[in-house]
Amino acid sequence: MTADGGWVWMYGVTGDNAEPFADGVAGVGGVGGSLPRTITAARLTAVVGDVGDREYGEAALRRNLEDLDWLARTARAHHTVLEVVAKRGPVVPMRLATLFASDAGVTGTLQERADDFREALSVISARSEWGVKAYAVRPADPAGEPGHQAAGREGPATGPGAAYLQRRRAQLTASKDARAEALASARTVYAELGRFAVLSRLYPPQAPDLAGQQAPMVLNAAYLVADERVGEFAAAVDDLTVRHRFVQLTLTGPWPAYSFTGDGDGPGPR
Repeated sequence: MTADGGWVWMYGVTGDNAEPFADGVAGVGGVGGSLPRTITAARLTAVVGDVGDREYGEAALRRNLEDLDWLARTARAHHTVLEVVAKRGPVVPMRLATLFASDAGVTGTLQERADDFREALSVISARSEWGVKAYAVRPADPAGEPGHQAAGREGPATGPGAAYLQRRRAQLTASKDARAEALASARTVYAELGRFAVLSRLYPPQAPDLAGQQAPMVLNAAYLVADERVGEFAAAVDDLTVRHRFVQLTLTGPWPAYSFTGDGDGPGPR
């Protein structure tokens, strides 16, 4: 713990030529808290901020990490700082709540892990992370199609009950077929987009309440794309959206390279 009863929050690591932060870039702790600052050692620069023990001490932090509103607010603040740094050059994002008792702890980490940080910075230099999610598209109701209506009238069973069962069977069959095609499309999309990326990473699909979509997610992927190929990558997403009728694709980014540096665990494309 620092002498004034606080902690040093570490956002990320960049090269030793990091520019000073402009006034008004609020970090973790809100506008009234400490603005981000830098610590340089071993030809690397850590972007850090000072936070208080009352909210970020061990016991308080444990409670807060179980508070989803606090967690979302803190993750957004952490990400905002990293976005600013990433616009100036490559940055290795640190996991949320990477805390040190003093600046000396940050300096020691830069010195001890200098080779790892430099290797990660080399991998992500002139590259950015993009997220692609695919959601299964609900098929049209086959019971509403003329052919199915006619089949219902001409079948051996008649009456409202039999017609209802026929419609349900048709709906279930169509839904099952669409789901299978959506999963196949997701695999194809993941592989196709990988041709435009330096690296790719596949994550488990998110539940609807986390994804903010009622449609089931069938693909949750991250791609590290060279800056000069971003246009091609985005065009490929558009093309695949047209070609695969049972999935809806969403593209997000650019993000700091949370998925490809080994340390990031922030609010990226997952």
